[in-house]
Amino acid sequence: MGQRKLTDGIRWRVRTDAPWRDLPSEYGPWQTVYGLFRGWQCDGAELLTRLQARVDADGLITWEVNVDSTICQAHQQAAGARRDGPAQKEPLGGSRTEPDDHGLGRSRGGFLT
Repeated sequence: MGQRKLTDGIRWRVRTDAPWRDLPSEYGPWQTVYGLFRGWQCDGAELLTRLQARVDADGLITWEVNVDSTICQAHQQAAGARRDGPAQKEPLGGSRTEPDDHGLGRSRGGFLT
């Protein structure tokens, strides 16, 4: 089985998003194609990590974390929490107390913090 057929099998699977077991037989055994894909995937992750470390050491990369609050939802168990923090029998979130201006609110997505 040639490398080209295996590569085409990977491309077919990624393009269609079908399960590996549904890979057409013209690309070879699905286990072989999957094994090649996983090898590339693991090598790529290692390569990316090494590249990021190298660029970070040169000071050429800025690490920023951005969180869009429109997608942050409270856990379903938080739906029963009191909006009035001091009236809560035990502190929210364990032993630390929650500020009074924190609470749950309704939106189209459900309860949000």
